[in-house]
Amino acid sequence: MRSILDAIEAGRQGDNGLPNAVYTSPEFMHWERDHLFAPGWFAIGFGADVATPGDMRRVDALGQSMLVVRDRSNALRVFHNVCRHRGRRLLDEDCRHAAAIRCPYHAWTYALDGTLRGTPHVGGAGVHEVAGFDKNPYSLFTIRSHVWRDIVFINLDGNAPPFETFIAPVEARLARLWGDGGAESLQPAADGFLEMEVVSNWKLAVENYLEAYHLPVVHPGLNSYSPLANHYAYHDGADYAGQGVTSYRPNFLAGPAVPTLPTWNVDQLHTAEYPALYPNTLLGVQNDHFFVMILLPLACDRTLERVELQFVGEAASATDYRKTRLSILEGWRSVFAEDVSAVEGMQAGRYSPAFDGGVFTPLQDAATRHFHRWFARRVGAATPRQSLRAATAE
Repeated sequence: MRSILDAIEAGRQGDNGLPNAVYTSPEFMHWERDHLFAPGWFAIGFGADVATPGDMRRVDALGQSMLVVRDRSNALRVFHNVCRHRGRRLLDEDCRHAAAIRCPYHAWTYALDGTLRGTPHVGGAGVHEVAGFDKNPYSLFTIRSHVWRDIVFINLDGNAPPFETFIAPVEARLARLWGDGGAESLQPAADGFLEMEVVSNWKLAVENYLEAYHLPVVHPGLNSYSPLANHYAYHDGADYAGQGVTSYRPNFLAGPAVPTLPTWNVDQLHTAEYPALYPNTLLGVQNDHFFVMILLPLACDRTLERVELQFVGEAASATDYRKTRLSILEGWRSVFAEDVSAVEGMQAGRYSPAFDGGVFTPLQDAATRHFHRWFARRVGAATPRQSLRAATAE
C-alpha cells in the first residue's frame, strides 16, 4: 500500500494509481472526512439554496448532517444539524421563510444565528425557564464557512488558512479568461440547477472530469463540436488541475445567444476551461456562462452531484433567455449523464482483486495523475504508516 502511494507522489511516468480500498472502504471514507476534508475547504452547496432570510437547507455528506441557514441580516450560516439538548437532528426537510430553528423532539428553539432562545417546559409544564440553567452556552455548533461565486465552502475543523489564500490560485487562473472583475456580473440562474446520484466514489468523478481522453467514446456528440484534438490539460496549481478546449462554440442553443462576460479575453474568445478545485468542486468557465458541480460523498460508493449554472446579468432570470438557459442546462445534463456509466463502471472495477491501480499515460492522464499525487501527499502527511495500513486494509 505505502509503496503505491509513494510511487504516485513521486510522479514517475507510468505510475500505478490509487489502490482499490480508497474507493471501496467505508472506514477509509470516514478517515477522508476527518483528515482530508475537515482540515481544508470544501464545497457543500449554493447560496441560492437559501435565497431569502429564514430559508434552511439540510446537507448530508461524509456521514455528517449540516444545516445551511440564511439569517435575518441576510448572512449565510452553517451549523451542525443537531440539537444541543438530546442530539436530535434539527432539520429533516428543507424549508423557507422560517422564523426560527425548532427541534422536532422537545421544541427547543434557536434563532437563525444559532443562539438558543426557547426551552419549552424546561421547568415543568408551562414553565419555560428554570433557575440554574443558563441558555447562553448552548448555541448551535457553528461550522466555519465562506461563500465564493455563490458556492458555499466550509472548513470543518476551523483551522484551515483563510479562504482567500485557498481560492487565490484558481481565481488567478480563471482571470486569464474572464478578466479582472468580469465574474462579478455572473448570477445564478433561477432555472439552472440539476442533481444526479451516482453509484461511485467521489474521487472517480474528479478523475473523469480531469481528462478529455474519453470524449470520442463516451461523448460522441460533444466530441463532434468540441473534439479531443482541441483539448489540453493543465496542472499548474497545488490544489487544482483541469482541462480546456480552444474551440468552444455552442451549437445547441434553442433561443437567443446569452450575453458574454464583458471583460472576457478576446484573444481566447473560443477557449473554455474546466478546472477541478480539490477536493470536490468542478468548475466550467465559458464566455457566456459558468457552471459549478459539487460532489457530495454520501458513502464510499455513492456521490450526489449538484450543478448550478450562472449567466451574465439579467440573462440569469429574464424570460427572453429562458429557452437558451434551458437548452444549455439540458446540454450539460446530457453530457453529465453520459459520464455516469463511465464512473459507475470504474467503481465496479475497483472491487476486482486483479486491478492494481491501472496506469497513467504521459499525455492524456497528466491532470488525473496530478490529482492522485495531491491525494497521496495529503494521505502521507496526515497518516502514520501503520495507521494508513489499517485505514486502507481490505
